Amino acid sequence: MTKFRPCIDLHDGRVKQIVGGSLRDQGGGPIEKPAEMLVENYVADQPAGWFAAKYRDDGLTGGHIIKLGPGNDQAATEALAAYPDGMQIGGGITVDNAKQWIEAGASHVIVTSWLFDAVGNLLENRLKELVQCIGRDRIVLDLSCRRVSGAESMTWRVAMNRWQTITEIEITPESLDRLAVYGAEFLIHAADVEGLCQGIDYELVQQLGRWATASDVAIPMTYAGGVATMGDVQQISKSSGGAIDVTVGSALDLFGGNGVRYADLVKLNR
Repeated sequence: MTKFRPCIDLHDGRVKQIVGGSLRDQGGGPIEKPAEMLVENYVADQPAGWFAAKYRDDGLTGGHIIKLGPGNDQAATEALAAYPDGMQIGGGITVDNAKQWIEAGASHVIVTSWLFDAVGNLLENRLKELVQCIGRDRIVLDLSCRRVSGAESMTWRVAMNRWQTITEIEITPESLDRLAVYGAEFLIHAADVEGLCQGIDYELVQQLGRWATASDVAIPMTYAGGVATMGDVQQISKSSGGAIDVTVGSALDLFGGNGVRYADLVKLNR
């Protein structure tokens, strides 16, 4: 059965909802923030720990904290302290700091960009190294992706560096099978619709659902991106046979949205 997975997105130390496609780097350094570029849907008055405590009190498990750039470690640490072993952490995760975040209270670490070289080639030896460091059951592989034009049809490929660099990994049953042996879960943001509240990437959800229900090595998977109404949540459940969980961001009333009620999602999980 599809469940709701809560999120805390951190930018400049504050809880925000941002249109994913508006994030940019400058030479690999801090995020640029000209008004015409970065689109913020919501900036919370409450600190990250407030949201983590709320999720804890409402019995929500398997959620994630994503650090969008530098300046977020303190807020992330406060959130993990408020809900020990209750949330995953992503953003700048490497083999050098993964154990530190587990010790700080993260149930899992979420990893993407560190697994690739500068041009997007997968460094599979790094996956093996991370498994040796903290164990497969503590790893979430973030395969957030963007649509690209293939030779015959539209496909999806994993995007790294805040979804700016397209990697060599295409979202296919074969690639999901290959990577599933290294992690406990997949997290997949549909970056092209992230934060837009204009509906999910239905075709991507269908493809993920087919893998989740048919593969012999399928692992839990969470989809995020574009959820605008409870109808979208129900569609994800229907298309995946209940095998894919869902994150809701900008449309959620908890984050200033008006498309989905947080109370309804809490009720869904119960």
